[in-house]
Amino acid sequence: MSAPKKTKTSLPQKTAKKLRDRIHDQGLQPGDKLPTEPNLMEELSVSRTVLREAIATLKAEGLVEAKQGIGVFVSEPKQDILSSLRKNTRTLTDTIESLELRTAVELEAIALAVARCSPAQEAEIYRCFDAYEKKVHKGENAEQEDFEFHLAIAKATNNQHFIDFLEVLGRRTIPRARLREEAGLPRDPEVETSLNNEHRAILDAIEARDTNAAQHAIRVHLNNGSERYRKLMREIERGKS
Repeated sequence: MSAPKKTKTSLPQKTAKKLRDRIHDQGLQPGDKLPTEPNLMEELSVSRTVLREAIATLKAEGLVEAKQGIGVFVSEPKQDILSSLRKNTRTLTDTIESLELRTAVELEAIALAVARCSPAQEAEIYRCFDAYEKKVHKGENAEQEDFEFHLAIAKATNNQHFIDFLEVLGRRTIPRARLREEAGLPRDPEVETSLNNEHRAILDAIEARDTNAAQHAIRVHLNNGSERYRKLMREIERGKS
């Protein structure tokens, strides 16, 4: 049986992602102007053709608009499901609802990852697990490493749509440090240890190429995540009383 073809991310797609990240990371608002085309070409090290394809992608998403002779500007977000999912999570209820959606998608994603992941992709999942574990042992915030572990699994599906979905939704479902800090609650090392054990179960199932075990492990992990946030909600409410 021949190995499945890998889905490669094209240069215009990568450039579009960099522009999305720029808009998000710099907190650009509707009406803000992006740098000129020559400046973006130099900054991103891409040709005019690649840059224009990337801009066209963002225009189709409703993220930017081009005004002839003036430049490219951040657009008012469209009120559709994707713009809703891209909003930063500010409440525990949002987080729990997003985790429920992630569970439905990641059950299929991990099944595909088990079937399709290459040795290099499996090694990347291991690398992300190790990075998370090191942060946990040091007692440091490991939310970014948590997200990257799940993203590595999405990439192992060799289906760009799973990657895009997780990049839109994933980070909003891992705000535990911010939520605890805003509530005046201390960090809970037991939570990170539990998460690490759950990641290990997922990793072991992928290594064994056991689809059923992998799906069970991801379901347990994300369901436990929802329960952890419900527990945090109760802690916050007790603190207010």
